Amino acid sequence: MVTQDIDKRINNTIDRLSEPDSYKLVCHEHLKGEPMPSNKNIAQIIELVREILFPGYFGTTTLRGGTTRHYMGVYVDELYPVLSGEILAGMCFECEDDSVSKVGKHTKRAENNTIEFIEYLPELRRQLVADVEATFLNDPAARNFGEVIYSYPGIRAITNYRLAHKLLQLQVPLIPRIISEMAHSETGIDIHPRAQIGERFTIDHGTGVVIGSTSVIGNDVKIYQGVTLGAKSFPLDELGNPIKGIPRHPIVEDDVVIYAGATILGRITIGKGSVIGGNVWVTKDLPPNSWVVQKRAKDVPFTDGAGI
Repeated sequence: MVTQDIDKRINNTIDRLSEPDSYKLVCHEHLKGEPMPSNKNIAQIIELVREILFPGYFGTTTLRGGTTRHYMGVYVDELYPVLSGEILAGMCFECEDDSVSKVGKHTKRAENNTIEFIEYLPELRRQLVADVEATFLNDPAARNFGEVIYSYPGIRAITNYRLAHKLLQLQVPLIPRIISEMAHSETGIDIHPRAQIGERFTIDHGTGVVIGSTSVIGNDVKIYQGVTLGAKSFPLDELGNPIKGIPRHPIVEDDVVIYAGATILGRITIGKGSVIGGNVWVTKDLPPNSWVVQKRAKDVPFTDGAGI
């Protein structure tokens, strides 16, 4: 009798979970044979790219004179099938054309995107070397480049961002956002892959940094933990839904420093060479070489709390 009651309750739950209205917004239908994005494979892509960009720092390969080219070949050979497979999975995932084989439709484009990304790796390394050097020079606590590459969360997040940004430029769907959110989960630094970030970018400490999708950041910019480059408001369409894709995040010009906890909102411009102090809100344009700090409170006589 007890077993029958348990079976009845389980079957009732299965019926409820199978009702189309309960999962219509959270169910992805796909045919057998269509690849699905894999977090495990994407994590492998990130690690392989790190091994390629920073040889000798990641992975277990023992590098010595004359072997680097061999191992670069090994890494790239490993990267190609995993990356092309995930790019294909992202394309199939977002494809709404059910009249053809999604795999057949997108395989060639996925392969071409993969080759274009691999060809971009030398430029990606150049950008990240500049980021590492800037981070080292901007942080008196950094002892050497190796410490920055191995342990700094800012470099880890920037690496994921630059990888994801290039894939987004190649019009790869979904995968770039997964890559950036992996860095977000790991470091607490949230950089949307669509943001535009210039050369020699430094994120010091990093926890709680948010950089929105339409942000534009120039060269030689340094930001600290808790900085937000966000949107002030969301224009709505006739149905009351936010309008997507319009520029709504700040433009930060070259040589700007933004200290911890600062919040910069809206499509405003922070002029070249400006310094934004900690824990301030900025919602209006600033000319070049501006200094923004909290207003100093007037001296207040000490009180032991009586009458408060």
